Amino acid sequence: MEKESLAAFFLGISSGFPYAMIGATLTTRLAQDGIDKKTVTAFTLAFLVYNLKFLWAWLVDGVHLPVIGRMGQRVSWMLVAGVLVIAAVVNLALVDPHADIAWTATCAILVGAAGATFDIVIDAYRIETLKPHQLGTGSGMSQYGWRIGSAGAGALALFVAARADWSMAYIACASFALPAMLTALVLGEPPRHQEPKARKGLGEAWASVAGPFAEFFQRQGAALVLLFILVHKIGDTLANLTFRLLFDDLGFSNDEIAFYDVGVGFWAYLIGVFIGGVAYAKLGLKRSVLLSLVLMCVSNLSFAALAAAGHSNLGMAAAIGFENIASGYGGVVVVAYFSALCDLRFTAAQYALISAGASVVGRFVTGTTAGGLIESTGYVNFYLLTTAIAVPGIVLFWWMSRSGLVDAAMGSAGGGKDGDAETAS
Repeated sequence: MEKESLAAFFLGISSGFPYAMIGATLTTRLAQDGIDKKTVTAFTLAFLVYNLKFLWAWLVDGVHLPVIGRMGQRVSWMLVAGVLVIAAVVNLALVDPHADIAWTATCAILVGAAGATFDIVIDAYRIETLKPHQLGTGSGMSQYGWRIGSAGAGALALFVAARADWSMAYIACASFALPAMLTALVLGEPPRHQEPKARKGLGEAWASVAGPFAEFFQRQGAALVLLFILVHKIGDTLANLTFRLLFDDLGFSNDEIAFYDVGVGFWAYLIGVFIGGVAYAKLGLKRSVLLSLVLMCVSNLSFAALAAAGHSNLGMAAAIGFENIASGYGGVVVVAYFSALCDLRFTAAQYALISAGASVVGRFVTGTTAGGLIESTGYVNFYLLTTAIAVPGIVLFWWMSRSGLVDAAMGSAGGGKDGDAETAS
């Protein structure tokens, strides 16, 4: 295996674990502490910090850190961001939700901010390390790592919490930041990293902030590409962030959740990643992405079926299995597409904008209305609604593919413009 793809795997491990700490793991922790559904789903607003990361991503591209900056722009930021994540997770470990729910929310937001910064560096490092022809394989390895990091941290947290407490569980999971930090130290600065031009005044400083966005929107069809990014995953995000509430209400135990949601889901996701890698190579970018959108849409129906069936281990295994195969498949091909959209001069800022936009609407809707929707309509109707919401993204990408806008908006990281390889068909 090429070292660049192996590096993407270890980067993915560290990228995945902060998500678990403020996602499913925190949902389970709060639900078991007796916090009401509306408050629990409101905690998903902590994820919105990830969606705002484009506001400071330009710092990772253009600000050289003192002293440690000698190690390289990406390497130095990787180490600093990793330390921030460890500190934020330990801080969340020490909070008591019963004593101060507001401070618990603040601590979750701090984990989100640190994790988002870590993601900015990790994504830039991965894209600049991988060559254009490695984007499919590298994205697959990154998704393998992401799943291992998120599932591993989630399983470890459940295991430790059941035998000690949630504070010890979170502290143990902080070690998942180390793989990315060690990868950066071993592999060094990415060979494809392009330093931005020197900035001397206010005009140049503003250009460093606005330049990445201006370059993106100058491309043909950029507005429609951004619209697709915003809408394609609303239904999937809305459904995913409520699964643990469903499992808790259906009476699944921690061990059952760990086995089926984490265990079965883990292996199903890996199978999906493998299928995604093969599909990307055989079908090309456009057809493989379109198929992933259909699969993610249909996967929400399986949770409507589980909600109707009630407490069923077989039903949970089937729903989790199908959803994770679809997510693993989509993770490879959609991440490869989003990576290919980046200009190598602005990798961190542009990928931050793209990845933030991919889930911002779904997370906002989840945090503001999901709990109320579930209580008023029930789980079955809620998951049917998430299925319907996914359809516009499928239609839009199909039209973009037929009209040539997918290729026209490609960036240099994917071989477009000044890139050094052809894009996938």
